[in-house]
Amino acid sequence: MRLWPLSNDIKSKQFIKIFKRSDGEYESMIQRVYAGLRKLECGADITIATSKSQVSLIHNQLGCDVSVCVEPCRRDTFPAIVLATAYLHDVKGIAEDEVAVVCPVDPYVESDYFDALEKLGALAAAGGANLVLMGIEPTYPSEKYGYIIPTGREPVSGAEAFKEKPDAETAREYIKNGALWNGGVFAYKLGYVLSKAHELIDFEGYEDLYEKYGELEKISFDYAVVEKESRIQVMRFAGQWKDLGTWNTLTEAMGECFVGPAMLDETCSNVHVVNELDVPIVCMGLKDAVVSASPQGILVSDKERSGYIKPYVEKTDRKVMFAEKSWGDYKVIDVGQDSLTIKVTLKPGQKMNYHSHSRRDEVWTVIHGEGRVVIDGEARLVGVGDVVNMPAGCKHTIEALTELNVIEVQLGKDIDVRDKVKSKGGSDEEA
Repeated sequence: MRLWPLSNDIKSKQFIKIFKRSDGEYESMIQRVYAGLRKLECGADITIATSKSQVSLIHNQLGCDVSVCVEPCRRDTFPAIVLATAYLHDVKGIAEDEVAVVCPVDPYVESDYFDALEKLGALAAAGGANLVLMGIEPTYPSEKYGYIIPTGREPVSGAEAFKEKPDAETAREYIKNGALWNGGVFAYKLGYVLSKAHELIDFEGYEDLYEKYGELEKISFDYAVVEKESRIQVMRFAGQWKDLGTWNTLTEAMGECFVGPAMLDETCSNVHVVNELDVPIVCMGLKDAVVSASPQGILVSDKERSGYIKPYVEKTDRKVMFAEKSWGDYKVIDVGQDSLTIKVTLKPGQKMNYHSHSRRDEVWTVIHGEGRVVIDGEARLVGVGDVVNMPAGCKHTIEALTELNVIEVQLGKDIDVRDKVKSKGGSDEEA
């Protein structure tokens, strides 16, 4: 909610595209970190641990071939890391003496960070410690991070203590005494975490753990493992590390004043605009402000005040108005009393799941591109101007032969996103 209206209940901040690449296109936090990891000389095997609701977005932004370990529900970082470790070992067949490096996808970092990840993995592989943590040199007394108190100021040292997120004054004292931010970046051999997991959880392997996942205790990896481990090394990292969790910090990392159609006059100062709508935004005489517009809503705020947005977002209609899926994306363009109108974009070669609805009719109108529809097992080609009617109960899907834009009108008294039954058949498997 802190980055509303660009983020919503199914699109978290990691997927907001605001970072301009050299080719002029924009990329998200997850795309930026994933690209950095793929450049590593060690040829790292990358697996993303995530919740069910994020999988389609990940496939949309990184491709359908990316390795994903899906948490069936949220149980905090210890269960998530154990599940991912079991997935690597049991599903991907990675040996227990191989090293895993865990890192978040949302900090703003540069190339030296990825070099540091390789060094972190090498330290873990050397076996001098069971856990090797990255300790980030603080740039200010943050209240958002836990702190590591190292035993010395060498590039690699032991860990004397771990401190929870403090107030600003306490953080200043920690920093004076050489404390480092704990950014949740660490490395270990798979066998170590699997051994710890079996001490704390009764499970046979990945499949068994997945089935029991909802019953697991909600506990952080720091509490369950890190703070109880005596054989720990801390590797200092002094490069750039920014948490882009608020509009204030996010705009600091933007390479330009606006993304999307916007104009700022010469009297604007320290103003940033992110516009995902197809209408222009004009700003005049604003100072220290952020303006953001998406199908979810419009925000106009002083940058400092933007950090207090959460209670106001909680009062808004939280219906998802825009989403990226593995096959493309959709945007709600009109909400009527008994209708919902959506613009759907499918990528070439992609298709929706073969599905039906019990409480609504649908009408598709093709406005761009060519595709193929399957209605109750019967397939036909469609192009610009074609209209497809699907009464409630009929099974249907659409496949894009080229990039395909479709206006979908849903008609019914009880239109609900949960009114969807996936099917097999009609010569189509699930996308």
